[in-house]
Amino acid sequence: VQDHAETERQALRFAAKRARELNLDMKMVAAEWSHGGGRSSFYFSSESRVDFRGLVKELAQKFKVRVEMRQVGPRDEAKIIGAIGPCGRETCCSSWMRSFAPVSIKMAKDQGLSLNPQKVSGVCGRLLCCLAYEQDTYKELRKKLPKFGKKVMTPEGQGEVIDVLTLRGRVRVRIGDHVSEFAGDECKPLGAQPQVAEPDDDGDETVPTIDAK
Repeated sequence: VQDHAETERQALRFAAKRARELNLDMKMVAAEWSHGGGRSSFYFSSESRVDFRGLVKELAQKFKVRVEMRQVGPRDEAKIIGAIGPCGRETCCSSWMRSFAPVSIKMAKDQGLSLNPQKVSGVCGRLLCCLAYEQDTYKELRKKLPKFGKKVMTPEGQGEVIDVLTLRGRVRVRIGDHVSEFAGDECKPLGAQPQVAEPDDDGDETVPTIDAK
């Protein structure tokens, strides 16, 4: 196994060097040898299709193995390489996650996060995976709070909900020309109201370009 590990490191360096020299638009991510040593897998990322037949031939001749090239996406690349996430801990994908769950920008909105790409993106450049497994908790907590845009009666009078602070169990309400904050149970809905949709989009994993203020 130790011999394989050293061979994999050498093969990855050689493959990356030859890919650059052959002007191939690809980033070599990892090399992996089978237990028997007769087969190898080279993982790479690229934003376009790559004709890597020449590279495969060179690798097979140099290392005397059957070579398979596998293209991976940004998330898989981060999982293979490993990194430290914005939370200061090892990324979930490289430490314990077995598969990737769908993540949407709506989850970030539901959780009251800034839509600045630097705040909601992981090291892979895609939306943070943790948004997905925290979403159920936020949805359950929001059931106990008045929704965005709803008219409510508060201790200070009638107003409209303009912000929902889910984890704190509170909401911000515009009353006349001022804004006040209340606990969710201090706000009583006012009769039948039309549904007010929060600003949304249908992207599933695309981080919007938003200027950081």
